[in-house]
Amino acid sequence: MSSAHVTPGSVPGPKLAAHFASLEVQKHAARLGMWLFLATEILLFAGLFACYAAYRFLFPEAWAACSRELDLTMGTVNTVVLITSSFTAAMAVHYAKEGKNKMVGHMFVLTLLMAVAFLVIKYFEYKHKFHIGTLPGRYYFYEGIQLPGAPLFFTVYFASTALHGLHVLIGMTVLMFSTVRAYRVGDFSANNYTMVELGSMYWHLVDLVWIFLFPMLYLV
Repeated sequence: MSSAHVTPGSVPGPKLAAHFASLEVQKHAARLGMWLFLATEILLFAGLFACYAAYRFLFPEAWAACSRELDLTMGTVNTVVLITSSFTAAMAVHYAKEGKNKMVGHMFVLTLLMAVAFLVIKYFEYKHKFHIGTLPGRYYFYEGIQLPGAPLFFTVYFASTALHGLHVLIGMTVLMFSTVRAYRVGDFSANNYTMVELGSMYWHLVDLVWIFLFPMLYLV
């Protein structure tokens, strides 16, 4: 098996796995695999969206009242933070294609910092809800809203936002690997940016899910 020639001082390109005919086929397979994985993630959240729709139909008054108890300011700030983080993730792909590895690392660091900011804001939201008693199911003890269906709203709220928060943490882990590689190895280029691209695709999913959750929960 022949190997690609590497000139002195150059950065080695991507390695071709034995079961692929070419690097293009390998890249296409990686993208296709990620799209299929993202489709399964969307199906996961679709179940929560279906529960949300059913309970909102059954308890419209409670849904509206409970939505007003959420902190719209914090939710809006988190939305802006995530949308901005998607932009920096996209810029990381752009710089990877140009071989500017330090800029890839910088863009992902900014993305990670915004992800931390998102989780910190969500922590303060959760802390307030635990304090006043707007908790899921039988743990609900908030006296301000005593309507049938109120505990169900916060069950859906915590289930969906906690699951989304878990995906934020997973996405951060994925991006950390690309960040370290960009700084230490520096081998991303026009022919080798699949790792950055796939990580950014996952991060865009995290952003997209929140774009659906924000109006569903905060703008009822």
